[in-house]
Amino acid sequence: MDNRVGEMQVFLRVVEAGSFSEAARLLRMTPSTVSKLVSRIETRLGVRLVERSTRRLSLTAEGQIYYERSQALLHDLDEAERELSQGAATTGGTVRVNVSVAFGVLCLEPLLPEFWRAYPNIVIDLSLSDEIVDLYLDRTDVAFRTGPLPDSGMMARRIGVAHRKIVAAPAYLERYGTPRTVDDLARHNCLGFNFRRAAPVWPIRESGRIVDRAVRGSLLTNNGETVRRMALAGVGLARMGDYHVRADVAAGRLVEVLADVVAPDEEQIHAVFLGGRRMPQRVRVFLDFVAPRLQQMLEGAEAPC
Repeated sequence: MDNRVGEMQVFLRVVEAGSFSEAARLLRMTPSTVSKLVSRIETRLGVRLVERSTRRLSLTAEGQIYYERSQALLHDLDEAERELSQGAATTGGTVRVNVSVAFGVLCLEPLLPEFWRAYPNIVIDLSLSDEIVDLYLDRTDVAFRTGPLPDSGMMARRIGVAHRKIVAAPAYLERYGTPRTVDDLARHNCLGFNFRRAAPVWPIRESGRIVDRAVRGSLLTNNGETVRRMALAGVGLARMGDYHVRADVAAGRLVEVLADVVAPDEEQIHAVFLGGRRMPQRVRVFLDFVAPRLQQMLEGAEAPC
């Protein structure tokens, strides 16, 4: 295991103590162990750092450089840890977040209490909408988006994959029958969306390629949660992300259909944001906190949603 930081600390103590034996006493190590650690550094670097004598140690020119650089590096490390350990108490400001209704309610909102315990001075300005917002015009710091990302100057962090399923309530299937083939979708009430970007088709993978199957239904809405509730009410079929209906399927309130004939239907989920390297600290800590937890959830691991 690479323990160069520990070796640097031993080397500094040797220099400051003036002898291996005194450094060993202060470090509660044996003199031979201290000597071996310094020799290990010299072997790795291929230079002699310390001139050993019976009276007192003296640094070579290379040893003096290594001593000064080690001091600076360890000081920077201490400063970084101090800054991070105090960050929870000092990092503040507002993070404006846009997320779809379902992903926000089921996945992001449950993370916020824990986030605020770590970062009590950060305000989350949360907007739930399935419409795509313009981060510049809406002054949004982070938006969670599903599907292909357009080319833009924004940065993106991959959150995971949304696995979509076609589901329906048992009561609907009893009344109208269970679709057995993709062609059967034409005679079913397929609940949909009214976004400008949404077309009245369901992309379905058949024979290795994606085919846009035209569908019709009695509902067009601007959010997935309404689609879910209408599916639960037995109104029709719904094509939804696994995270959105996972609990309903597990409880038997919704049933997946066509799973054996439709190839996996997946869409990427990303967090998109502005700033890159100049990203404000409040935005950075928000992303670093929520991203791995959301990834766990999408992978089906133990998650708050």
